[in-house]
Amino acid sequence: MKSNKKMSEIIVLIRGAGEMASGVAHRLHQSHFKLCMTEVSYPLAVRREVSFCEAVYEGEKEVEGVRAKLVPGHKEIESGWKEGYIPILIDPESKRTRDFLKPDVLIDAIMAKKNLGTRIDDATLVIGLGPGFTAGNDVHIVIETNRGHSLGKMILNGTAEPDTGIPGEVGGYTVERLLRTMKKGIFRPQKTIGEKVTRGSVVAVVDDYPVISQISGVIRGLLREGIEVKKGMKVGDIDPRGKREHCFTISEKARAIGGGVLEAILYWFNK
Repeated sequence: MKSNKKMSEIIVLIRGAGEMASGVAHRLHQSHFKLCMTEVSYPLAVRREVSFCEAVYEGEKEVEGVRAKLVPGHKEIESGWKEGYIPILIDPESKRTRDFLKPDVLIDAIMAKKNLGTRIDDATLVIGLGPGFTAGNDVHIVIETNRGHSLGKMILNGTAEPDTGIPGEVGGYTVERLLRTMKKGIFRPQKTIGEKVTRGSVVAVVDDYPVISQISGVIRGLLREGIEVKKGMKVGDIDPRGKREHCFTISEKARAIGGGVLEAILYWFNK
């Protein structure tokens, strides 16, 4: 549909503020859209250095020069736009914020691999990231999130590729990159994001049980200290390429998805 609004006047609500949502938000912020993000009370992001949801714990978070701040209510959203930061609200279902903002665009970037309540009539344009959404049914457009030839592709009919349960290959490794717990308990990191480790290193403990790196590289992501975790839960990831700067910058995957979302918005409002 054709919009009478300038692109800079279009209001975008993003559900979620984890790594992929933050990559999308960064690109849209740089393109001068009015953004707002919603999150749960206790986000479980692993790639914390590039996830705006860290603002829930710290009050604010900066990623590559773009700042997000936790705000207490809807009245502060406009102030955030005027001051140049992205406002984040704790609103797990996003309903209160959606009803207040009446956004032009709603992006479900929770990455739950299933739809947690987003509907096609939530906004003029509703976008879903990855599997769990059907373009033309519960959202208008789906963005492919699976690594490979179609990463970031805009899907106007149908669904994204199904979740394989296998993480994308980086430096020749897939499942070996991930750090997972072997028991339920309280997570206590022994290393920090950006620190180099070798295969067999103890990266964290859950109660008294170690979380061990299966490969050598640099710690790209690590769960916050004190979080209660479940057995088998992802709590970190190792980048075998060993470049420390990758830990503090948006990934190529998040940038591609952000580009796909930007394309979708322009496609929808300029047609």
